[in-house]
Amino acid sequence: MSADAARAPVSERDWWLRLALVLVAPVHVFAWLRDDSDEAAEARQEPVLLVGSLCGLAGILSTSLVQHGLDLDTTLGVKRDGVDLAVVVFIASLLYAAVGYFAVGAFVYLGEQLADSLGTYRRARHLLVYASVPFALSLVVWPLRLSLYGSDNFHSGGSDRHAAAVFQAIEAGAVVWAFVLLLIGIRTVNGWTWTRAAAAWLAPAAVPALALARAYGLL
Repeated sequence: MSADAARAPVSERDWWLRLALVLVAPVHVFAWLRDDSDEAAEARQEPVLLVGSLCGLAGILSTSLVQHGLDLDTTLGVKRDGVDLAVVVFIASLLYAAVGYFAVGAFVYLGEQLADSLGTYRRARHLLVYASVPFALSLVVWPLRLSLYGSDNFHSGGSDRHAAAVFQAIEAGAVVWAFVLLLIGIRTVNGWTWTRAAAAWLAPAAVPALALARAYGLL
C-alpha cells in the first residue's frame, strides 16, 4: 500500500472529528479549511454531505409547511396523513439542502470576492457547511418534541402551541451560532481583520436574517 493510500482514510476520519471540534475550537478547524486541494476536498466530502442534508431537514421542519402540515388544506380541500407529510418533508429537505449548499454558498463566495478573497467557490461552500453544524444539531429537539406532543407538532393550535416558542428560540439560537461561526471562518481562512471579514460576511448573513425577521413578524 502506498503512503498516500495509507493517509487517505486518516484524513477523512479527521474531517469527521472536526465536525465536533468546530463547536469548541472553530479557529483550528477553519484554518485547516485553507487546504483546498482536491485531496482535502474529497476527504471532507462525506461530512459535508451529511451536515448539508441535516441542515436541509432542520430547515424544512422549521417551516409552516411542516408545522401546519396535517391541517386541512383549504386550497385543495384535502387533509394529509403522516405518510403524505413524510414524503413532503423528505423531498423538500433535499431541495432545501441543495439550495442552502449552492445558493447560500454562492453568497458566501460573493461576499469573500467583494472583499478581494483568493478563495474558491468550493471552499466557500465547505466553509458554510462546517459553520452550519449548530443548525444541524438543532434537530436533537425533535425526538423530544415528538415524544411530548406527537402529531400535534404538525397541527395549528395543538398541545405544543405554548412550547413552540421555546423550540423556535432554540432554532433561532442555532442559526445565530452558525453565522457567528461563519464570521470566524471567513476571517480565519482568509487571514483577515474582523472588519474586513464582517464586510464579506454581510452578504450571506442577510439571507437568514431576513428569513428570521419575517418568521417573527418583523417584516
